[in-house]
Amino acid sequence: MIPKLVIVTEIIAPYRIPVFNALALRREIDLHVIFLSENDPGLRQWRVYKDEIKFQYDVLPSWRQRFGRYNLLINRGVLSALNKIGPDAVLCGGYNYLASWESAYWTRVHRVPLLLWSESTALDRRRGHRLVEFMKARFLNLCGAFVVPGKSSLKYLKDLGVSDRRIFTAPNAVDIGLFAALAEEAGRAESEVRTRLSLPLRYFLYVGRLVQAKGVFDLVEAYALLDDEIRSKVGLVLVGNGADRSELMERASRIAPGTIQFPGFVQREGLPEFYALADALILPTHSDTWGLVVNEAMSCGLAVISTSVAGCAADLVQDDWNGFVVPPGDVSQLAAAMARVAVDSGLRIEMGSNSRERVEAYSPAAWAEGLVKAVQFVCARER
Repeated sequence: MIPKLVIVTEIIAPYRIPVFNALALRREIDLHVIFLSENDPGLRQWRVYKDEIKFQYDVLPSWRQRFGRYNLLINRGVLSALNKIGPDAVLCGGYNYLASWESAYWTRVHRVPLLLWSESTALDRRRGHRLVEFMKARFLNLCGAFVVPGKSSLKYLKDLGVSDRRIFTAPNAVDIGLFAALAEEAGRAESEVRTRLSLPLRYFLYVGRLVQAKGVFDLVEAYALLDDEIRSKVGLVLVGNGADRSELMERASRIAPGTIQFPGFVQREGLPEFYALADALILPTHSDTWGLVVNEAMSCGLAVISTSVAGCAADLVQDDWNGFVVPPGDVSQLAAAMARVAVDSGLRIEMGSNSRERVEAYSPAAWAEGLVKAVQFVCARER
């Protein structure tokens, strides 16, 4: 009998659809996804690609409210949806929603195994809050197995006392083929793309929210530290929106020579054009459980400069091979890494090629394989 798996997760994020589609293709699993909301327009402007969904899913009625950096999301119908589906296993994408706790309650009552999809790392800024740590410990005790995206989150769970045999790696992934194909297409039309997007002849690229926690002020400061000759040849493009955009633009206006551009938010299918023509992607974050923009950039053949606290750094970025890893907030080291990439075209080409090679293992199919193993493990224990 094929086990029914329900995944309870927050929104229909564009980067989750390919991995869920890959899991739905696996004959070992009967997949059903419960989304707590279609999107989160107050934080992200992602398009909802419903036409690409190839798995069974429900979107629950919801009410959302933000209190500073905290997000309260309340749903109706969690228990009735689970009763209707009758899963053999439930995977929760986190423990910070009331729906996750309702799902955990349902699994206890019906003696169904519960799994946690955990992306937290030891460097996650939410750590240390007493309430968060209490909730985390309680939820971990309810779980029969855990799914992690990579090395940093695996180590974190082991440090919390979770045994190796209950942790399964499903590497965080994007649609590698889509990004690679669109980047290749943009490369063939380089002149037209560059003119249409008003891009510099050369540039460093950042993609993400324009907020202090993402290290974007460090990035602008590091760019200002580069030699005048480098800045006169290589610009900086920051793709995205956020609360600190106006202040960033004001600071950027003081830097000369140099070109710093703010194209705004760009949907998924438009990003490969920016990746394709860039010298390198920079992720200067102060706290990030992963950083899927790194997967996207590597799919497009880019060198990557990342801070060490990004969850993806331990898996995807190898220092001096396909990029550089620098300490968060260390503007001088970030500037030094940028300078090395800027002045050595051979290094950029070699690193970009290495990025493509490394990211091949971080595919939707590989993610699905990790999930299948985790579900088979917990279902076998229940027999």
